[in-house]
Amino acid sequence: MKKLIVIAIALITVQSFAQQPGKARANNPDKGQRMYNLSPEEAATLQTKKMVLSLDLNEKQQKDIYKINLENATKRQEMMEAFKTKRESGQMQKPSKEERLSMANAKLDHQIAMKGKMKSILNADQYAKWEKMQQRMASKEKGMRKDNANNHGKRPQKQG
Repeated sequence: MKKLIVIAIALITVQSFAQQPGKARANNPDKGQRMYNLSPEEAATLQTKKMVLSLDLNEKQQKDIYKINLENATKRQEMMEAFKTKRESGQMQKPSKEERLSMANAKLDHQIAMKGKMKSILNADQYAKWEKMQQRMASKEKGMRKDNANNHGKRPQKQG
């Protein structure tokens, strides 16, 4: 009887640690909603303040980067609204090969333009740090996409 109780306690303990709530970032719907509810001005202000803290920007740099962040946030909101409208109207369909190629080219062109703008605004040390931050974000995004692709169409299985 004692062995059964010890085994039961061990199983309960293992199961409680097996499902770590901190790892549920891909399935966290609140994070996207928080950013979605912000106006472009609010999103640009937050992004700029984060960059001020991490890159130690001066006043002129802050103003220039705020303009860039505001422009990006406005474009992002317009794209999200267009996507939402398409989805709600039922006209959502998978993009063709040419559309995917043009979207990828547009994204890369935007990244190249951003690099040029940031290089003209930041000094060498700040630019190097900004590039490292961009690489870290890209690798996180790639990891999240990989996680989502692996779990696509699958429900998490309950253990027990």
